Amino acid sequence: MDFWGTVLVLVRRWYVALPAFLAALGAAFYSYSTIPITYTTSAVLVLTAPTSGGIQLPDPDQPIPRVNPLLNFDHGLDVAASILISVMSTPDMVADMGVTSDGPTTYAVTNGTQNLESLATGPLVFVQGESQTPQEATRIARKAIERVKKELDVRQRQVQAPAGTYITISEAVPPTTPVPQQGKKLRSAASALGLGLIGALTAAFAAESVAGPLRRGLGRLRRRDELPAEEPELVSAARKGA
Repeated sequence: MDFWGTVLVLVRRWYVALPAFLAALGAAFYSYSTIPITYTTSAVLVLTAPTSGGIQLPDPDQPIPRVNPLLNFDHGLDVAASILISVMSTPDMVADMGVTSDGPTTYAVTNGTQNLESLATGPLVFVQGESQTPQEATRIARKAIERVKKELDVRQRQVQAPAGTYITISEAVPPTTPVPQQGKKLRSAASALGLGLIGALTAAFAAESVAGPLRRGLGRLRRRDELPAEEPELVSAARKGA
């Protein structure tokens, strides 16, 4: 059906389409008003190698140089950043950070993109905190930063890297001032309104499809009721003549 045909159906069945449209507006308003505003803050961490290049020079007691295994290959800082991102994104780590799937506070440690499965393209780790209050958003971001630093230290101890070859991590961009995010509210309201409009169109066309057969059925009943009844005298005379 073309555009003007749809408009005509809506005009003819306005008593069905209008209440459905008003219900859609109400659902959109309710969805927008009930979803709280969230605040987000972000920070950028940078990994740096020691000035020695990750190698501890030999001494008389240890003639063989000792190397930080995390720096013993090309793009070592990138790999170390990818390890930290992967560790901070595991379900066990999320639970240990006190974040629940249905809770108001969340954090994210990424490589700057939405593709968490790819390696970091640089020695950068991006941290984001989100919550319903600015203070809580900043708190979870700070907590995530401290945990990233701790996990980097743990991983270097696990591979027995010399202390003088440790990778260090610093805040290239400290946690920013939390800003309100209304994306969830708008998406939810738009979804409710869209579904309501589809429901209004469906109801209008359903009423149109039912109205036709119903109108024809009522017309046949009306014509049947308007037919003149046979008078008893005529019927009796006809029978006698037969």
